[in-house]
Amino acid sequence: MALFLANAQVVYAANQVDMKNTDTTVIEYLRLKVSDQERRAWLTAEKKSWEPWLKEQKGFLGRQLLWNPQKQEAILLISWATREDWKRIPQEEIDKIQKLFEEIAKDLTGETLSNPFPIKAQGELFPQ
Repeated sequence: MALFLANAQVVYAANQVDMKNTDTTVIEYLRLKVSDQERRAWLTAEKKSWEPWLKEQKGFLGRQLLWNPQKQEAILLISWATREDWKRIPQEEIDKIQKLFEEIAKDLTGETLSNPFPIKAQGELFPQ
């Protein structure tokens, strides 16, 4: 998802030819900074914002929320029926849900200035 990308690294796990194929399943990949102390807040914010919104999106197949305790990072794998389904969502809609996510996250963590769970990397993966 195109979220606020301050210093985010982009990850591509496919060649340029595959990325142009819009009629194949694609997995959106996000890596976020999530500390052990704030893991429950992150999960709650996801559940109250992105989860219900994603379920309403055309082509959304499901998602996995994973957490790496050693790196204090979350990995989100969001499956879409096609890349076109994913990319046709207007940026304004994504920004609105991201804002809701951040408001919930700030409330739960006590953070007042910035997104408590910044994106460290994002990209797309293609099943082989």
